Amino acid sequence: MNDKLLALRLFVRVARTGSFSAAARELDLSQPSVSRIIAALERDVGGALITRTTRAVTLTDVGNEYLARIEAILASLEEADHEARGSRELRGSLRVAMPASFGVREIIPVMPGFLARHPSLNVSLLMSDQRQDTIKEGVDVALRLGELADSSATARLIGRTQRVLVASPTYLKARGTPKTPADLAAHAGIVGPAGTSAGTWSFQKDGQSVVIRINSHLTVSVNEAAVAAAVAGIGVVTTALWGCRAELARGSLIQLLPDWKMGEVEVHGMFTPGRQPKPSARALVEYLIAELRR
Repeated sequence: MNDKLLALRLFVRVARTGSFSAAARELDLSQPSVSRIIAALERDVGGALITRTTRAVTLTDVGNEYLARIEAILASLEEADHEARGSRELRGSLRVAMPASFGVREIIPVMPGFLARHPSLNVSLLMSDQRQDTIKEGVDVALRLGELADSSATARLIGRTQRVLVASPTYLKARGTPKTPADLAAHAGIVGPAGTSAGTWSFQKDGQSVVIRINSHLTVSVNEAAVAAAVAGIGVVTTALWGCRAELARGSLIQLLPDWKMGEVEVHGMFTPGRQPKPSARALVEYLIAELRR
């Protein structure tokens, strides 16, 4: 990578993370090196791009305008490089955000095939059950479960799965197996980020819709913990089938009320708004569409 291209990439990451040290870690450089490169870039363009204080790193007006232009140029350059190679090989870096449990259970198992196709591509998986700031984190594509909050983003539907209600055999032996949604009023509920609501769960059957208020016995912030709590016998939990498929297969969880539907959970590949999607981001989404719909 030549010096000017490195400087531009560093400027973008400093701007998006608001941190010289974060940009340095991402590109495997020292913080003093990043500071020197950005200072040289500012001398080259003839104006201050970044305002540095002891508490924050912010962009000047010139820096904001420069950032918008540079991000578009970098995206176009990567697209041009890809087209010029005249092959399907992908290079560079790809940053992908996703919920942690979904990433571990569904994405990592299918990644070997994608990485084998593109050995020159460096992929970073950013996993968190809290939705990441795609711009600040420099995300190229985010895998989102459920409704999309950002209507300005370009997104592709990757797949969908049913929401299910489950509990462990130990719990059901002690508390009994609910036969109807109304029976859940006497059961302990576990609420996680994949729950339809902290207070109520909705069911549909034969055109009939029922909303049940749940006795929330335990609330957790990550879906993996909600499923683990159900396996431990703490209560019943609702989650996407993706989130508990292995436990159902092992018999450590049992699906309840299978004749009642709780709706579908969609997963989308959401490209960061305001940017042209990277070829590698588009390729990953196409790959996941094929793999997860099997």
